Amino acid sequence: MSTINTYGLFQIIVSIIFVIFVFKMILPARGVEQITADELRKRLKDDSIQFIDVRPPRKYHQFHIYGFENIPLRDIRKEAANLDKSRPIVVICQTGAQANRACKRLKRKGFTKLANVRGGLSTWDPIHIDRT
Repeated sequence: MSTINTYGLFQIIVSIIFVIFVFKMILPARGVEQITADELRKRLKDDSIQFIDVRPPRKYHQFHIYGFENIPLRDIRKEAANLDKSRPIVVICQTGAQANRACKRLKRKGFTKLANVRGGLSTWDPIHIDRT
């Protein structure tokens, strides 16, 4: 009888750890601003902001928003040295999940002015943006 109880307890503990892991992966990082596509439109004309698209290069070259630099998620830690910590950074991907992960990685590198586009490019209506 105690073997069954031990096994049941083990399953509960593993389930709890799994749920915590999943929530930790999808929840926004503390201190990272979550912005909408409409808020992004307003910020695109601000030349002080660094805009980063963390999708793979192939996806970036198929479609990207003017002004965004492509730094794939896998390279974000290495490329962080080329970014200015004193300037704001807006990060985007297809759905917002990879951008959220990139923000967490940048936050660990000491960046504090971070914003993730909630919903990513899937919420973007591609209209012409005049950057003049």
